Amino acid sequence: MIIKSADFIKSSPQVKDCPPGDKPEYAFLGRSNVGKSSLINMITGRKALAKTSSTPGKTRLINHFIINNEWYLADLPGFGYAKVSKTSRRQWEKMIRNYLLQRRNLLCSFILIDSRIPAQQKDLELLAWFGMHNLPFVLIYTKTDKLGVNALQKQVDAINREIMEEWESLPQLFITSAQTGKGKDEILSFIEETNTLFS
Repeated sequence: MIIKSADFIKSSPQVKDCPPGDKPEYAFLGRSNVGKSSLINMITGRKALAKTSSTPGKTRLINHFIINNEWYLADLPGFGYAKVSKTSRRQWEKMIRNYLLQRRNLLCSFILIDSRIPAQQKDLELLAWFGMHNLPFVLIYTKTDKLGVNALQKQVDAINREIMEEWESLPQLFITSAQTGKGKDEILSFIEETNTLFS
């Protein structure tokens, strides 16, 4: 897939405020500061499409982008950021859950995991929640350029083993780097193929 256009549409505080569900849609989610915005900018080839920040918890709304006038990309608020109030965290998490359960044109979610650190309980809980609700997802390992080849493989294998303690098989996964562009073609090919399922 070649990205010809990528445009911001709107930010929505609730699922009912999202754009019309008339096109295939993909959600990007993960813990705060996992690199969602950087990854979105990388795969769309737009340096500032999604706003990046060194401050975790910056994204607090559902941000929609339209790609090639054919499909939607949704940047969801990061979860698990400790420096916001528990009330705010609960509100964000409720909004995310409602969106994932109610957005009918959502074909797949990309769950981002920081490849540099061990599997986090919040990540494993999110995967379990997706499994419980039978929602389609793939894994994306981010920031892989920060590790050497052997260290990266060791880290990914360790996280995969943690996941396999609760799952019968590993979900599809992509190894990515927003800095080098690694994984871009694979993700776009996956989206292009999955788009054909939309009706």
